[in-house]
Amino acid sequence: MANAKTEDEITLFERDMKEFWIEFKSVYGTEQINQTLTLRDSCKGSIDVLSAKWSKKLKEGDLMIDKIQEYNNEILQQSKCISEKEEQLAEIKLNQEEEQQKNLTDSIQELKEELVKQMELMSSKDKAVKEKMERLCKSKVLFEECLGLEIRRIHDEQLQFIFRHIDHKDPDKPYTFTLSINEQGDYEVTSCTPTLDCIAEFQLKVRETNNFPAFVANIRKAFTALSYKQSA
Repeated sequence: MANAKTEDEITLFERDMKEFWIEFKSVYGTEQINQTLTLRDSCKGSIDVLSAKWSKKLKEGDLMIDKIQEYNNEILQQSKCISEKEEQLAEIKLNQEEEQQKNLTDSIQELKEELVKQMELMSSKDKAVKEKMERLCKSKVLFEECLGLEIRRIHDEQLQFIFRHIDHKDPDKPYTFTLSINEQGDYEVTSCTPTLDCIAEFQLKVRETNNFPAFVANIRKAFTALSYKQSA
């Protein structure tokens, strides 16, 4: 636009020069006219050179403006690209956080499920232990009446079985064994006085059959046999 404006000014200037020349010829002579023509040509040449220079500078200015605009466009494009990359990075971080949160949640859920299983197992074992202890207590009266047996609850939830009326020389002499229920829920003899060699066999059998009355009766028989042997 600046270039077009300059060309219009030059055209107007040339038109004014022509009008001035027509008027000048009517007033001055040939010699003066020739001098004036020479001056005019010289002036016109200077104007043409000046016009060419300004046109070149204007074109260079337009090129510079275009280049600046190109740089601005590139900057805008780079800014847009950076924004897109930042959004992608934020999305990746969010996805990673979501994945980590999911892994943590799954881990917590697994721990909860494992805890529930352990609690159920403990509850089942505790129930089994209580049921066996109840069966022992229910058998207490029968054993005391029929076998001359006394049952005591001692430390660590153990039961002590005391037999009497075995040694006919000393009816009050005690023959004892101590029984507990281990972590697996099985019967376990922790002590036996006097010692019986067959106690391990009886313990294994009661674990297989769960026939506790027979287990106690067999131990009494073994104590009785030992008493007769010692008396002989």
